[in-house]
This record gives sequence, structure tokens and C-alpha cells, in this order.
Amino acid sequence: MIPADLPPQRAAVLAFLRGELAAGRAPSLAEIAAAFGFSSRNAAQKHVQALLAEGLLEQVPGRKRGLRLPGGDADLLPLPVLGRVAAGQPIGADIGLDQQFWLDRRLFALRPDYLLRVQGDSMIDDGILDGDLVGVQRTPEARDGQTVVARVDGELTIKRLQRGPKRIRLLPRNRAHAPIEVRPGQDFAIEGVYCGLVRPG
Repeated sequence: MIPADLPPQRAAVLAFLRGELAAGRAPSLAEIAAAFGFSSRNAAQKHVQALLAEGLLEQVPGRKRGLRLPGGDADLLPLPVLGRVAAGQPIGADIGLDQQFWLDRRLFALRPDYLLRVQGDSMIDDGILDGDLVGVQRTPEARDGQTVVARVDGELTIKRLQRGPKRIRLLPRNRAHAPIEVRPGQDFAIEGVYCGLVRPG
């Protein structure tokens, strides 16, 4: 419930923030200002500070997007979106995207460290679609058959790992795409393993 004694605009800001945070998004002051047509971030900051002072929001210290709902986030993980990963031909990652989501850890089989936005359709038979956010746990190791985020010649792709006695292949899950054969001496590394996904919208 939104307290009845809140000024109407502050109540609207609180309702907006509750909706965004419940959906796993932690908006910035600039985004709050844009949503309400404020001329500057200062107006948004005044509302946020007042809501924090009244205990209607909480702030995670040291986080740029650290707003959260009070008392109910024990199972939420703050996950940054670090860029894009190809479900198709490898693409470069846009490291440093300024976006973060608070997501229920129970959405993921493993605990992810970050999110990547999928571009392409090579993994659709595994239910990984263009535009999905995939959770990735950082690790340089993976088992045969796991879905991994791999770096090939400096670019990232998400594929199923196939380890053979003499070769490594990265397998798509769409017959329209060919496997990626990792050649001896080629720049190749496993960046992490797939933990699960979130479909925005």
C-alpha cells in the first residue's frame, strides 16, 4: 500500500519505482526524471531521498543503481548487463552497458555473475531467443554438452560445447546454422556457462 499522506507526485514516483523494482529493473535518476518529465535529475533525487528517509525504499551502499524494495529482496540478485552475445556468428561484447536488473536467484540453475543480451537465432531449439537476457556464471571450465559463452578470435558466442579427443566444436541449436570448429592455435576461451534466461517484456 502507498501511504495516503504522501504528496501525489511522490506517490506516483513510489508507484513507478515499485513497479520497476518488482520487474527486476533498478532505474537511474535520469530515467526517473525522464519518466515524469522532470527538467533535471535533482527533482528525481529529492523524491528518492524523501522516500528513503521514510523507509519506503532502501539504498544499497556503493551501487549506482542500488535502489531496492525494503525487506523483500533476500532472494534477489543484482545482475549487470555487460553486452551482447551472438546466437549466430560471433560478435563483440559491448562491455560496460549501463544497465542492471534485480532478479530472483531461483530463475537460474546456477548463480549467474552477469547477463548478456542474445542476438541471433542459432539457439532457438534450446529456447534461447533473440533479445533474451542470459545469465552467465564466470568460469574458464565447462563439461562436454554444456551451453557456454565462448570467446573465439576476440568475439563472443553462445553455443553448446562439444569436446572431442582432437577438436572442440561449438554447436548451434538451429539446423540453419553450422557448427563452429575451433582450430588448433586459434584464440579460444570459455568465458562462462549458461545459467538460465529472462525474456524482457
